[in-house]
Amino acid sequence: MVTAKKTTKKTKDATEFAVIETGGKQYKVAVGDILKIEKLEGEFTLGDKIVFDKVLLVDNGEDTTIGSPYITEAKVESLFQKAGRGKTVKVVKFKQKSRYLKRNGHRQPFIEVKISAIK
Repeated sequence: MVTAKKTTKKTKDATEFAVIETGGKQYKVAVGDILKIEKLEGEFTLGDKIVFDKVLLVDNGEDTTIGSPYITEAKVESLFQKAGRGKTVKVVKFKQKSRYLKRNGHRQPFIEVKISAIK
């Protein structure tokens, strides 16, 4: 039995990535990635453009640029996809022998964006 090898073409966009900071977290992003991030301030509608200017690192496959702490001229552009809330996280406080039980739930809000360009 003969097995075929799967070959993929690597383009410049496929190897280009950046590390951005938003919502107190860092994300490694590439063009075309769909990303769930902490909710941002403001109202967005489908297709709105969101620009992240806190870029920590940019790698285009040949050169790597590292900021200290940010790269001043670098930007990552994205398009708003949707807003929502994550799955429920159960929080339980319990103390035995004292009849103490507290239950609580939390759903973290998020927005989903699609990375359109790294500049």
